[in-house]
Amino acid sequence: MHGYDLSQNAGLKAGTLYPILTRLHDRGLLEAKWQESGYSGRPPRHLYRLTAKGREFTQEQFADQVQLTPAARLQGSRA
Repeated sequence: MHGYDLSQNAGLKAGTLYPILTRLHDRGLLEAKWQESGYSGRPPRHLYRLTAKGREFTQEQFADQVQLTPAARLQGSRA
């Protein structure tokens, strides 16, 4: 995804999001590359993608949440 799309989806401002993306990249959890804009005069855009290590990390961090249905998660949060 592009950084702007990530910002919109996560509801985070650039000043919060980009330092997080940099740390994830530095830890080998994200790969980043520049993509030229298809429009004249627009700057290139940064693309981000989880690496294999990043996918594994994400699965480990959210394993218990992924296995629960939304109703089960809600029930567990009331305990």
